[in-house]
Amino acid sequence: MTVYLDHAATTPLRREALDAMLPLLTDNFGNPSSVHGPGRRARTALDEARERVAAGLKAEPREIIFTAGGTEAINLAIKGAAWAGKARGHRLVTTAVEHHAVLYTLRHLEKFGFEVVVLPVDRYGRLDPEHLDAALNDRTILVSLMLANNEVGTIQPLAELIKRVRAHRGVLLHLDAIQAAPYVGLDTQQLDVDMLSLAAHKFEGPKGAGALYLRHGTILLPQTQGGSQERFRRAGTENVAGAVGMAVAYELANAERNDFVPHLAAQRDRLKDALLALAGVELTGHPRKRLPGHLSLIVRDTEGESLVRALDLAGIAASTGAACTTGSTEPSHVLTALGYPEDEARGSLRLSLGRTTTDEEIDTALAVVPEIVERQRAAAAAAVRDPLGANVEA
Repeated sequence: MTVYLDHAATTPLRREALDAMLPLLTDNFGNPSSVHGPGRRARTALDEARERVAAGLKAEPREIIFTAGGTEAINLAIKGAAWAGKARGHRLVTTAVEHHAVLYTLRHLEKFGFEVVVLPVDRYGRLDPEHLDAALNDRTILVSLMLANNEVGTIQPLAELIKRVRAHRGVLLHLDAIQAAPYVGLDTQQLDVDMLSLAAHKFEGPKGAGALYLRHGTILLPQTQGGSQERFRRAGTENVAGAVGMAVAYELANAERNDFVPHLAAQRDRLKDALLALAGVELTGHPRKRLPGHLSLIVRDTEGESLVRALDLAGIAASTGAACTTGSTEPSHVLTALGYPEDEARGSLRLSLGRTTTDEEIDTALAVVPEIVERQRAAAAAAVRDPLGANVEA
């Protein structure tokens, strides 16, 4: 039996979402753009899903664009806003700890003459509002920030950052809320953002389903051409079952958040206290202003990928950081942005808990993880003493 501690990578599809999706994958399979009965039934399901997601965000249904996931939502927001605003300016601003869906999209836009400003963060991964303010000028058209970091869990000082952006008229603000959505209530009116990205599989919805909140009146250049779906903003036949599953999962996450978040934080702290008692283990990210289920660590004298593989063999599913970079030979860009040397960044370990994590699973992790850490350290030390593995006495 695997103890799953990688909820930041993806979450299990909850039964209620699956039950809502199944009829739309079998009997009610119509194309929502068709005018016949099956099509109309699919359209009704899609419209209801849009209303439910909008309600969860305190938005209007017309402000919700369904996408094929968080990465597409981010691409649509950034590319769409950049190209729509090119006549006004060309400066795009972000931070060094954003998800690669943001950073690689901005790097792509640089090829077309856009100026990309990547701002540094402090040791905890937080952006200084003064640095943001200094980066904004009359050529700036877009700022893209994440609410909470997907690797270390740090939550940004969002109210002050938004205040700085709003002081510059005409600058659009995109918020990557993908990692934060299960744990933080999102009110688009209070947040005062122009765009906000979600991914269903981060809150026990289906993979391949996401959404972009686009404030009514915000001009966006569509990035896929074809049909008139999503009010001409995202062509292609909608994933009706995915949208419905997403809506159900997000509605339940919002309803249950106040119950499971305190328990989740307590479970995480049990794990944190035990692992920080080990020599050479350091917490990364902000010690308090962080997501409740994220525990990110530097485990010195180990190599992160080897540690994760050993944990897997012992029945613990964990990661070194973002799932999309697992297997990369490069250290985490988030940890190096926080100031960790490359050799330390390669010793990273992320244990991320979710709503379904049990106290018994935490007990198992408390018994297994420290033992595996010490075993890995011993193996690494032996390899240094005897790099050829000969162990031959003279």
